Amino acid sequence: MANSAGSRKRARQAEKRRQQNASLRSMARTYLKKIIKAIDAGDQAAAQDAFKVAQPILDSSVSKGIFHKNKMARHKSRLTAKIKALA
Repeated sequence: MANSAGSRKRARQAEKRRQQNASLRSMARTYLKKIIKAIDAGDQAAAQDAFKVAQPILDSSVSKGIFHKNKMARHKSRLTAKIKALA
């Protein structure tokens, strides 16, 4: 339990950041799922559109420290390859 005023403030800030990070992480994962759903349906146009919408959101989640840059680069690379394979 936080006792000093400074530690109580730190606890409040940490909780606020945790909730914000959870929201951003959930949003990014939702966009990834939309791309995967379009790929599984075999619809290249929809998958391409979903990828274009998701890409800046995924990149911003990396810059905010939600995901590691290599993890998101790997995801984007694999999704791009799958979308191209639909053609």
